Amino acid sequence: MSALLELEDVHTSYGLSRVLFGISLNVDEGECVCLLGRNGVGKTTTMRSVMGLTPPSAGKVRFRARDITGWPPNRIARAGIGFVPEDRRIFAELSVWENLDVARHAATRTGHWTIEAVFDLFPVLANLRDRQGGFLSGGEQQMLTIARTLMGNPDLLLLDEPSEGLAPLVVDALLAKIGELKAQGLTILMAEQGVDFSLALADRVYVLEKGAVRFTGAAAALKSDPALVDRLMAV
Repeated sequence: MSALLELEDVHTSYGLSRVLFGISLNVDEGECVCLLGRNGVGKTTTMRSVMGLTPPSAGKVRFRARDITGWPPNRIARAGIGFVPEDRRIFAELSVWENLDVARHAATRTGHWTIEAVFDLFPVLANLRDRQGGFLSGGEQQMLTIARTLMGNPDLLLLDEPSEGLAPLVVDALLAKIGELKAQGLTILMAEQGVDFSLALADRVYVLEKGAVRFTGAAAALKSDPALVDRLMAV
């Protein structure tokens, strides 16, 4: 497998507040890689650094071996990276179909993902196609956000805390859908606090602590060692 995404010694700050202290990681084509860790350890900032929303102050971000550090987010999206933010940011006054249609018109890449294809993946959205986004449940909004991002036909999907705030049954449904995307070969980098959710999907994990990588390894190694998980997540 070849590395689709590489971060090399990335440092990122918000003003004078440093958040990332030398993050290095890679995501190979077809992998699902998860960033694990508690709130405030730098998972979202790592995602924002990749997407150009909070550009690194030092270090390199490479996509398909090309240095994209400091590129504006729209250029990064056009290069093939799709971002599903934690706060979803759907158009509340537009219907489900209109949310997807806006994304379709904005897309500069073509591929498998059309409105019909995302409705096949998320039948619940097809049934709600005329409902305004603001009247969807949290789980439905999360599915819509993922579906809208897929309309750009990304090669790499960034998922920031996809299970945050969702009921257990909804989390299970979402887990199955992300699993389908993985089975289709989509490369995924996911930030999550939910250990069970993460380990059900991930091939490899990076555990972050205070803006640095504390542990990296195969997800299977963590699945088989609950004591190690407790130690890594206890900070």
